[in-house]
Amino acid sequence: MIDTSPQLARLLLKQEIEDFLYHEAEILDERRYEEWLDLLCEDIRYYMPMRRNVKFGELDREFTREGQDINWFDEGKDTLTRRVKQILTGVHWAEEPLSRICHIVSNVQVLETIPSASEPTEVKIKSRFLVYRNRVETETDILVGKREDLLRKEEGDWKVAQRRIILDQNVLLAKNLTFFF
Repeated sequence: MIDTSPQLARLLLKQEIEDFLYHEAEILDERRYEEWLDLLCEDIRYYMPMRRNVKFGELDREFTREGQDINWFDEGKDTLTRRVKQILTGVHWAEEPLSRICHIVSNVQVLETIPSASEPTEVKIKSRFLVYRNRVETETDILVGKREDLLRKEEGDWKVAQRRIILDQNVLLAKNLTFFF
């Protein structure tokens, strides 16, 4: 008889992580931004590099570097909190009227569990996303890419400790990036 307990633990963990990510997407879609902030660790690194077209063999130059180059986002909890407060004032020019947003998360992969799948305190994951945004009558943005997250268990709940957002497009056609990934 084969012992399936490690496989079962990994499967249950993957389901738990997927539920967390789907819950986070729902919170963002419903504009419950203060609740979303509670899903973030105090020391979060929220990072989205810019992407460049590079020649074959120069893939190490494809993305701008965290903390060194200009990036779409390179933020911590304080900056994210200030962005949320700005949006919630109702006087945010880029969100007046409010955008209608839909986050779709898929292809969730558990890459690494620290220390183990049976009792992890941190989990490295990768997922794909599609963010659809519509505002006013004619502005529609569709952003597609992947996220590389580090989730950390704090007081029994998962929280995002790091998020690296990789857009599949290198030219951003959206007028602004006031929403969250």
